[in-house]
Amino acid sequence: MAKNKNLIYIAISLVVFIVLAFLYSTPVFTGKQLFQHDIVQYRGGAKELLDYRADTGKETYWSDSMFGGMPTYQMGSQFKGDIIKKIDSNLNFLPRPVNYLFLLFAGFFLLGMVVVRNWKYALLGATFFGLSTYFYIIIAAGHNGKVNTIEYFAPLLAGILLVYIRKQYIWGFIVTTLFMGLQIAANHPQMTYYLFLALGFLFLSELIRAIQKKTPMKHFLISSGIIAASGIIGIGMNSQRIMANSEYIKETVRGKQILTNDSHTSGKSGMDKESILMWSYGQLETLNLFIPRLMGGGSQEPEGKEMMNKIQELVQENVSSQSEMDRVSKGFGSVTYWGDQPGTSGPAYQGAIVCFLAVLGFFFASKKYRYWILGASILTILLAWGSNFMVLSDFFIDFVPFYNKFRAPSSILVVVELLFPLIAILGLYRFFTDEKLTQEYKQKILLYVSGATLGLLLILLIAGKSLLGFSTSNERTYLPPFLLDYLTEERFKLFRIDAIKAFIYVAITAAALFMVLKQKLSQNIALMIIGAVSLFDLWTVNKRYLNDENYVDKVFAENPFQTEGSDLLAEKVEANPSLSSILSSVHVNKTLETIAEKDKTHYRVFNNILGTFSETNTSYFKSSIGGYHAVKLRRYDDVINEYFQIMDSVKVPNVLNLLNAKYWVVGGPEQPQAVPNPKANGNAWFVSDLKFVNTPNEEIKSIGVIDSKKTAVIASSDKNYFTGKTVQADPTAVISLTKYRPNELEFKSDSKTPQLAVFSEIYYPHGWKMFVDEKEVPYIKADYLLRAVHVPAGKHNIRMIFEPQVIETGKWISMLCFGLFIALSAFGIFWMNKNKKKEEIPVEKI
Repeated sequence: MAKNKNLIYIAISLVVFIVLAFLYSTPVFTGKQLFQHDIVQYRGGAKELLDYRADTGKETYWSDSMFGGMPTYQMGSQFKGDIIKKIDSNLNFLPRPVNYLFLLFAGFFLLGMVVVRNWKYALLGATFFGLSTYFYIIIAAGHNGKVNTIEYFAPLLAGILLVYIRKQYIWGFIVTTLFMGLQIAANHPQMTYYLFLALGFLFLSELIRAIQKKTPMKHFLISSGIIAASGIIGIGMNSQRIMANSEYIKETVRGKQILTNDSHTSGKSGMDKESILMWSYGQLETLNLFIPRLMGGGSQEPEGKEMMNKIQELVQENVSSQSEMDRVSKGFGSVTYWGDQPGTSGPAYQGAIVCFLAVLGFFFASKKYRYWILGASILTILLAWGSNFMVLSDFFIDFVPFYNKFRAPSSILVVVELLFPLIAILGLYRFFTDEKLTQEYKQKILLYVSGATLGLLLILLIAGKSLLGFSTSNERTYLPPFLLDYLTEERFKLFRIDAIKAFIYVAITAAALFMVLKQKLSQNIALMIIGAVSLFDLWTVNKRYLNDENYVDKVFAENPFQTEGSDLLAEKVEANPSLSSILSSVHVNKTLETIAEKDKTHYRVFNNILGTFSETNTSYFKSSIGGYHAVKLRRYDDVINEYFQIMDSVKVPNVLNLLNAKYWVVGGPEQPQAVPNPKANGNAWFVSDLKFVNTPNEEIKSIGVIDSKKTAVIASSDKNYFTGKTVQADPTAVISLTKYRPNELEFKSDSKTPQLAVFSEIYYPHGWKMFVDEKEVPYIKADYLLRAVHVPAGKHNIRMIFEPQVIETGKWISMLCFGLFIALSAFGIFWMNKNKKKEEIPVEKI
């Protein structure tokens, strides 16, 4: 009976999560969809991939849409036999972002049921976790892969704790394996890596407990073996994805560096430190977990528009010379945010009540949870400081495997956002239910923590201006007093509002706990008060960053690259500023569409209006020189840094010719111009001269100055390729593209002498195969980032296809691992039920 009653409460809790998710996302009821910047960029960059899939029913693992061409592994490619991804898709059946919110709630609810086995605390913890502000910020931005990965943090941890703490080996294996597979399938390795850092503390904690004989060593070894097996099978179910990405990463900005210069050392793996640490959380900024606008919140807070209008008035009234205006411009940054990061969409606010209860949890929770959660929380906070705590950051970048593959250390706070709600409900549960904790001890700790927390808030409210400053060093250097005073006063007001709220929320929570101790309030009523106040707090803060303005009509969400302006569009933009980017790029999009319709051959476009390397409008209509992607191929990124940071009027056109930029889009957003580039090298060409160079630095510098139509720059390491081969000039030689698909290109050539054919196709040493007259032949890299092949005299058919072996190999491993998971799970359940029945058989009396 009790079991059935518990199941009813669990079902009700799940319904509550769905209701909460829909209530937060009410525009979905009217058919509107989220307008997410990163998803807009994805739609442009993945257009060729999506069109190919729709036209052929097949998948291409290479696309020419961005950066001259790159694998699609990080662009939404699908893999045959990817069963675990289908499960992920089915779990995300609700409309976006309802799906994300529901799974965040439900996943933590499972964790709560594992650790406290009480639906009330699990429900409370689920709201603590599922309403963490950072999740709403990344949903608004369109970091769907990131939030999809975070969805599976809590249930994965639940599976591991089922094994280590609850000794439920079979169910623990099933849950751990399933959610390990789903975690990897969500495809955000950085988030998974950060979670594993925290899980390392759990492993150490269990090892120490076994050594101290607080738990049997046999249990620890069995549990660790089960977790290891779960991890291997879960990872194995994603073999295609992992193998393809592992191969790809080696050739990207996350792999080994090729050049040697001020910021790179040839052969060194990973990104440079400046790129890794750019988004580092300030040490004081960590208090944003407790007070959301301690440092102004986000760079674009709702109050920022009114503040900006006032600043413009003050400037007009007080600035009288151009030199003063230049000084103001130099010192001016974000209106609201004044923290250490270059900019931010919002704070990693965890909730005043959650943070307060987390601190209490470190006193009240069981030691088997307390120490590893504390250790993991401290480490991740210190790592989030990044460049503000270089001793630790240097160590991790230089010595901890894979850490240097990831940027934006501030995002590691997702671990805290998992662990604080966990320790909060663990401490709260034990506070209410553990009779071993004396009333005196509870009251003393509660008094000390409440007093310290409220005292800190009072100090900040009274002396906040002098203690915090509310301005950056750059602002203090360049801004005149009338502007600096205005900014600091307005920022202090934002802080004060949130600090007062935090004071009230903590006071209510502390009062409720004290009243339970004094038996003037029941435990259930106290939980309801804490849940309601916390819900109100987090809900209202989250609405600053993800609200109705983030939703637009379906037509704009699914087709953000509009080519015609209209009164309707202008009206929609006026009603919703989120659509302003659509309206501002209409003329550029029309120009790109016109180019694509008039010239249907294969070429690339250089868009110099929208930000070449931060937009995918171009890719939506035609292959682009630029694009928007965090994991670019290393060689292409090197060329961008070498030539496009400083636009040399001779060298840059030479590089664009190499990349077959047949059209340049120049001018302004209102009057864009499509300028044909008659000097573009075309899809392929023959060269008669070879320039051998000794280093990659020489190679990349040469391509900006040579006549690339006659000369190819070849690395000296490829000299052996020409053993027994000759290259002779032939003015009549021709080579032309006859068939184009993103993963298959065909060329016809005719020459009287042997030639070296250079293709305006990005060199990638994995998966591409070259055929001359259907005979596979080796090819080499030319001009630092292109492909080249030796072609004998005469008429030939040249074909190149992209068939990465890792896809086929990975498919069979993935399916084998999934089959193994099903078989082991079925056997485990069968064995468990069999033993259970044996236990239920009554023993006959002798």
